[in-house]
Parts: sequence; C-alpha cells; structure tokens
Amino acid sequence: MTGIILDAILMLLLVAAIGYGIRLEKKLTQLRAGQLAFAGAVTELNTAAGRAENALASLRLSGEEADLLHDRIIKARALKIELEGLIARGPAPVVAAPQLANTEDDARANEVAAALLRRASAMPSRERESSMPPRPAAMTPVMQAMAANQAAQQSLNRARRRMDEDLFAA
Repeated sequence: MTGIILDAILMLLLVAAIGYGIRLEKKLTQLRAGQLAFAGAVTELNTAAGRAENALASLRLSGEEADLLHDRIIKARALKIELEGLIARGPAPVVAAPQLANTEDDARANEVAAALLRRASAMPSRERESSMPPRPAAMTPVMQAMAANQAAQQSLNRARRRMDEDLFAA
C-alpha cells in the first residue's frame, strides 16, 4: 500500500514537472522572439546612424562650399564697386550681354549681367570730356566676375541637391 501511495505522489510530481516544463518552454519561445526583434531594431538603428553620419559629412562639405561661395560673393561685390568706378570713367561700351547656360539656376545671373551692362551703357563718362583714350579692357573684369558668379552658383546648386538627396534618402 505504501508503494501505491508513493507511486501516486511520484506521478503527481511528474505531472507538475511536465506542466512547469511546458510553461517554461513557452516563456523561452517568447524570449527568443523578443531577442530577434531586438536584434532587428539594433540593425535598423545602426543603418540609421550610418545614414546620419553620411548626411553630416555632406552637410559639413556643403558648409565649406557655402563659406567659399560667401568669400567669392564678397570679392564679387568689391569687384562690382571697382567696375562701376571704371565704367564711370570709361566710354559707354557697346557689348551684348553674354548668355550663360540656359538653366533655371542661371536665369538670375543672366538678368544681373544684362542689367549691369545696361547700367554701364547708361552712365555718363567723364573721360569722354577729358579726351582720354577709351578703355576696352574695362569689360574683362565684368566677364570674369560673371564667370565666377556662374561657377559659384553651380557649385551651390550641386551642394543643395546633394544635401536634399541625403536628407530624403534617410
């Protein structure tokens, strides 16, 4: 009789151990699924961090280009003032406005160049009154300034496009 009681107790303990084992297996399955989800989140975070680093590098490069463009703009303004003085002393030039590349970005540069040439043509010349020889080379700095302006504008547009592409790629 004692053997039957001990067998019954042992069977109950085995059933309890099997139930506990099943519960433990379910919890381990959930833990593994959570671990896989966490690994996926870490991978996504790593990818996002790489994109952010690339965007920051591009932004730094754009900032450097913007500084270069700012320096060019300051030099162009000084050159403009100098050119206005030269134009005021020189004869009225008969020069057509040069056409830059036919893009939307260069439309404003074309307008500025044409306005500068119209302004130069309309200014009175003191040298005509003083019978000094004409200065045809006075327009060369204007052409140089317009070419520098075009190059600076194209560089700025490239930097903006790269920055937009990097920001929207993330």
